[in-house]
Amino acid sequence: MRLVGTPSGFEWSERKDGSVVITHHGQVATVLRGRRATDFVEDAESGDDQELMARVTGNYRHGNERTARNHPRNR
Repeated sequence: MRLVGTPSGFEWSERKDGSVVITHHGQVATVLRGRRATDFVEDAESGDDQELMARVTGNYRHGNERTARNHPRNR
């Protein structure tokens, strides 16, 4: 799978209770709790956090949008 473009506009913050809030362009996209929050913080600090946040929130391009738009079922 190849991403089209580079994800941007994501920010994250960790709350006192250990949960992680991920925002996209200032709006809350998701809240991670428990093990998912812990794993996210570890991964975000060691890699590309923009791409990671795009994957976690489901807000990224798959590369097949044009194909899907042109399918007869979607016209």
